Amino acid sequence: MAVRKPLYYVSNNLQEMSTSMVTEIVKQAVYQYSLNPGVTLSVVGSSGTLSAMTDTRLQAGASTTDATNFDTAGETPNVSTVSVTYDKVSHSNASVSPTTDTGKTWPVYYNSSGQIQAMSITDVKDTFLHPAIDLLASGSTGTDQGGTYHVNTSTSVSGSTLVSSTAIFTDTRANSGAYTSGSIPETQDQPTTITNYYLHKITGADTSYTAPFFIDSNNNLRQFADADFESLLQEWMRYTSVSSGDGYALSYQIGTSGSGNTRGTGMVDTKLNSSTYQQRFVNANDYRTQEFPSGSAVAQNTYFLRIIKS
Repeated sequence: MAVRKPLYYVSNNLQEMSTSMVTEIVKQAVYQYSLNPGVTLSVVGSSGTLSAMTDTRLQAGASTTDATNFDTAGETPNVSTVSVTYDKVSHSNASVSPTTDTGKTWPVYYNSSGQIQAMSITDVKDTFLHPAIDLLASGSTGTDQGGTYHVNTSTSVSGSTLVSSTAIFTDTRANSGAYTSGSIPETQDQPTTITNYYLHKITGADTSYTAPFFIDSNNNLRQFADADFESLLQEWMRYTSVSSGDGYALSYQIGTSGSGNTRGTGMVDTKLNSSTYQQRFVNANDYRTQEFPSGSAVAQNTYFLRIIKS
């Protein structure tokens, strides 16, 4: 690993940056990524590229009618499970062609012989890009993860932008209070929404940093213009985030388990755990029965959005 100390100008001399100064550049790399992420998530109507989630709920069984007596509980159809698939999140990688390292593209540092030398792209990755990707791929959800995503039950989260007002998952349950024996035959599926879950993108924070020096085309030492240095950081952050091979590409997955760090709240599928047998006497020739959902809510699965570095 070749972590370098870029040079900057102070007190009429070129000096090595401190660790904290290098960290400031790493944070600026994160911010530049947040302005134009290489890996993006979007909310679609269906057939998203991330794994589907399933919401389950009970519905009433079919009703029965008998002309002589009530059908027994054993003769009355049982409640059943309704399953709804949510596959609303799609993953996309940008196509990026970053500036080629000419040997003088990146900041300079003092090598082991005390000579001024330009950082190689490997040095840049070890010093700036990979530490920035490590921040992006963490389980936190602050400005150091700008441009990455998380899940929340609210449509408004401080420090984040709502990707879509369409929920990526909705937990529903049977509305047990909507079923009454006096209304047999009841509509079988009478759901109520328990929780909606939404996708958000974290907003980055512009940070102050000291621009390092580089070797220009005339072999003179000059300080980077902020815009030039930030452009380099952004394109190489985007490229690194989508390029496999060095273990720092970013991706996302949805599931009940898996690798990577969870982002935001888990998306819980709950379902009532029991049923009740009900009767309705209409007249001497009309005896009706039906089973309704009842009981307590029990979690069936909890789905998580995860960010992965690989």
